[in-house]
Amino acid sequence: MAEGDDLFPGFEPLWIEGPAGRWFGRAGGAPEAPPLLLLHGFPQSHAMWHRLAPALAATHRVIALDLKGYGWSAAPASRDGENAYAKRRLGAEIVAVMERLGHVRFALAGHDRGGRVGYRLALDAPERIARLALLDIVPTDVQWERIAAKPGANPHWPFLARPAPEPEEVIRRDPDGYFEGLLRDWSAAHDLSAFDPRALTLYRQAWAVPERIHAMCEDYRAGGAEGPDRAADRDDLAAGRTLPMPVLVLASEAYLDRDKPETALAAWRRTFAPKAEGASIASGHFMAEEAPEATLRALQDFLAA
Repeated sequence: MAEGDDLFPGFEPLWIEGPAGRWFGRAGGAPEAPPLLLLHGFPQSHAMWHRLAPALAATHRVIALDLKGYGWSAAPASRDGENAYAKRRLGAEIVAVMERLGHVRFALAGHDRGGRVGYRLALDAPERIARLALLDIVPTDVQWERIAAKPGANPHWPFLARPAPEPEEVIRRDPDGYFEGLLRDWSAAHDLSAFDPRALTLYRQAWAVPERIHAMCEDYRAGGAEGPDRAADRDDLAAGRTLPMPVLVLASEAYLDRDKPETALAAWRRTFAPKAEGASIASGHFMAEEAPEATLRALQDFLAA
């Protein structure tokens, strides 16, 4: 048994050749069932879905991918985020990966950075996405508006987006200390109790690799205040583009919607998803691991509608 297999009983490991290197993922559920793509967030990997994926596979063909630069997927070199980690490019690459698995149209649930890839893909290629669930994010442009209005909020955003190699060098001195500090800070309990030790082992293995530290910083540079992700948001907002598919917004009570000027659902309805539905999850940022029952129930209800 390969490391992590026991987190996903009945799932098969996948190595998929993509346009910019190999992607790793796991697939479970009947091959003929409706496809559902799960995309994880920072600083994690596909392992964050282990408490939800087996149940979701009862009704769907579930594919949980490691994003490029994370987990076991390729981590190509990049500069200023644009060469490899702009969400528009990542979305196009994921379309190619899903086609190679035989899925032209699919539902998508994305947490954190995975949600950013998901909504960009859905705006650029709406015909590909049947349903879109966004877990604990607001649009990138809205996020930077919030940071500008409250300097010091979400300090990891401007820190990780700083020019290379400054953040990389800081993190490499103690990657476990840095990343585990974020897991604690963003969890409702402010400790690591919500995380399965097996999943933590996989997270630590990935974030200890210098190339992956660089990739995560490039991810944030692409989403920087002047980066291509925000520019794409602004272009679409100016053009009045919205998401035509059903959209679910899940927001954590103890992280995203705590002490904010507007709820995540209100932010999405004001921008890209005027008809979105939403639910609040009593958890910190890592709702799939902190509150798996409530998160699963919300996703199942949305996917079955």
